[in-house]
Amino acid sequence: MLYSFKGGADGANPAAGVIRDPTGNLYGTTYSGGAGGAGTVYRLDTNGNETVLHSFPLPVDGVFAVAGVIRDSAGNLCGTAQVGGPSNVGVVYRLDAAGHEAVLHGFTGGADGGQPFAGVIRDLAGNLYGTTYDGGTSGSGVVYKLDAAGQEAVLYTFKGGADGGHPCAAVVADAVGNLHGTTYHGGTAGLGVVYKLDVL
Repeated sequence: MLYSFKGGADGANPAAGVIRDPTGNLYGTTYSGGAGGAGTVYRLDTNGNETVLHSFPLPVDGVFAVAGVIRDSAGNLCGTAQVGGPSNVGVVYRLDAAGHEAVLHGFTGGADGGQPFAGVIRDLAGNLYGTTYDGGTSGSGVVYKLDAAGQEAVLYTFKGGADGGHPCAAVVADAVGNLHGTTYHGGTAGLGVVYKLDVL
């Protein structure tokens, strides 16, 4: 066992997995706990010592990080929080190497999506891609892209029928930029789909 959460300032209830940097440190999130009780982003060193990089104390910053984080070569971490933000339906955030948070996008719950259960992936140009469980014009979630300036483009809006609806999981990209993922509902039997999205 590397670390056991105590449920206080160190965080509690990690719902997501971890990532590792080149020196062996692990990075992850907790759904609750932390200074504000609404989750943390943490680092574990190779000896199992935890450092809380960020606590989600204010709704505007996002609360309840269900998903994990990704890390770039400069040490910035990017992830999502399920709720919080200006409309209380989730955010995409970035933490710099010093732990300072910037909200890259606050979802409105409308056409741009809402409640991102899943994390994000990054392409070589620095664009982020992810999904939201709710929102979109049909209320069944979206696949979105955020550019390096934080401008969102909705790549696909699920209709909740044969095309699927309410994606919980993140997307993966293939060598030519197509995105692949799953939805929790929808499809011909109403039990979810595996989809491919051509974004070229």
